[in-house]
Amino acid sequence: MFPELLNFGSNLGVLIDCSNATPIRCRGGIGYKCCYCSEEYPHASDLKQHNLKAHDAKTRCGLIKGKYGASSLVKLDITSLQCSECLRDLDTIESLIDHLTEDHGKVIHKDIKNYIVPFKFHGEELRCVICFTLFNKFKVLQEHMSAHFRNFICDYCSAGFVTRTILLNHIKGHEVGYYKCDYCSKTYDTRRKKKAHERLVHIHRNMLNKCGYCNEKFNRFSKKEEHLVRVHGVRSVSFNCLACDKTFVTQRALRDHTKRDHLMERRHKCGVCDMMFFRQSDVRKHMVKHTGDRIFQCEVCLKSYGRRNTLREHMRIHADDRRFKCVYCGQAFVQKCSWRGHMRAKHGEQV
Repeated sequence: MFPELLNFGSNLGVLIDCSNATPIRCRGGIGYKCCYCSEEYPHASDLKQHNLKAHDAKTRCGLIKGKYGASSLVKLDITSLQCSECLRDLDTIESLIDHLTEDHGKVIHKDIKNYIVPFKFHGEELRCVICFTLFNKFKVLQEHMSAHFRNFICDYCSAGFVTRTILLNHIKGHEVGYYKCDYCSKTYDTRRKKKAHERLVHIHRNMLNKCGYCNEKFNRFSKKEEHLVRVHGVRSVSFNCLACDKTFVTQRALRDHTKRDHLMERRHKCGVCDMMFFRQSDVRKHMVKHTGDRIFQCEVCLKSYGRRNTLREHMRIHADDRRFKCVYCGQAFVQKCSWRGHMRAKHGEQV
């Protein structure tokens, strides 16, 4: 395995040295991080410009060889890919390799596994360069790429993965046992489910969207986007609906809105009353009306609710979270319905 990784590092050095391909360290809180320094940019195109201007070919090649000579998996931005030797435009890593070996006599080892995961960025869309599937987060797109780069195969479910490390982390999800939460009495049959519960409920308390500038956390992606624009002046990207005046922060949200509200798509049916819904999750929420089940219990006062959202709103009472404030008199309320009642009764506002 070690000689193969050395050859891979050598291959990568040639590709970096002879093209404008940009390696991405990761997608952080602010944006795409540079592999050579601590700079981070909201847009991949800005990272590419920084990479080409701030780091010369010798520096890039040397650092890449050192970084990946003993590991693997390289996230490579090949948007507007071009050979730096002759400025020829190319479309894929494979075509770049063929061009460099055939036209420029470069030595590239072709008898080893490919650990380079390519990405192309056009505007705000995140699409797979192979199957063109659209994604709303870079992390999810990155995970999807294992479907195309099956260097290592899971013996349990035959899923493929780019690297052995990713495969080993995946295999842990198949290990069934008795795993108790470190914070409460709940138990799970896999370690992954336990960890997911702890992160969501106890560690982050449903505040999984963190601002990369000031580390403030939000329970929804849209709230983080609003915060970035209002507090940090980050350019807001919006997607406008062509059928109404609504705007959305992601293309996926716009697509769902169009299907649900304009095309009236309803594919999921309630088995009791034949009502139709846009999502299967909507059916599950609706079923509370038929079953009367109240499975979401407040840990403070032990009141139970049929829906998680209702419990979440209830928990604001215990936290004294008065987020709904009157713009006229400054009185603040825990629940929006209370704020609306106040605005109508005290100030004659219909909100």
